[in-house]
Amino acid sequence: MSLDRFSWNQATTKRWPMDETVAGCVAAGVTQIGLWRDQVADYGLDRTAALVRAEGLTVTSLCRAGFFTAPDWKDDNRRAIEEAAVLGAPVLVLVSGGLPAGSRDIDAARQHVSDAVGELVPYARDAGVRLAIEPLHPMFASDRCVVSTLRNALDLAAPYPAEDVGVTVDTYHLWWDDEVWSQIARAGAESRIACFQVADWVTPLPEGVLLGRGLPGTGCVELRRFREAVDAAGYTGPIEVEVFHEDVWNRPGDEVLKETLALYAEHVL
Repeated sequence: MSLDRFSWNQATTKRWPMDETVAGCVAAGVTQIGLWRDQVADYGLDRTAALVRAEGLTVTSLCRAGFFTAPDWKDDNRRAIEEAAVLGAPVLVLVSGGLPAGSRDIDAARQHVSDAVGELVPYARDAGVRLAIEPLHPMFASDRCVVSTLRNALDLAAPYPAEDVGVTVDTYHLWWDDEVWSQIARAGAESRIACFQVADWVTPLPEGVLLGRGLPGTGCVELRRFREAVDAAGYTGPIEVEVFHEDVWNRPGDEVLKETLALYAEHVL
């Protein structure tokens, strides 16, 4: 099995300490990793950067920034860009945030996302970091992400150069959308695919639906079809496996990684 494109998003084993995660990737022959800001902060930014470089890992993305309704969104996103640059992450994933408190105007909220991204573009460009707008499943629109479809994300990215602003294609959030295949093709034609993340949709959803992601092949998503679609759109970059599930988090990290690699070969490649 080729691991050339495989990237281990550390959210999948959230409770696996940073140094053990890196060591586990190296032992398994995994050369790429997607990092999360909270876990990086816990271990230390400079310390994390030194560790992954010393072990020869390539950082494929940093999750996450955005949340543009927060009072300090601009300062926090600038910090996130700086963190990505220190880590050598070429992509910073943006989750937009939900509706402002007391608002029902989702159109205005989406426009604010595009305007906010535009404010960040000069900082990101100077840092050598590409911003990647991630659409989330519509059930998260009110409180977590007003960007609900790939079409939404592409429309919001459109005013800005593709090398500065792209989109994240996440199978968990997009599998339901009957437009997703044509929008992936559009994203490829516009050179907007900045990040590709793989997770399955498992039912029944647990309490707290954010944690309903499954390892590849454990749910209902046509993962290989997604991979073939992004390939056909011209994307040749990393394929991150990013899963949030308590049952997965409670297992030993090396065990989860070993199983994931087998499932990735069976259901994604």
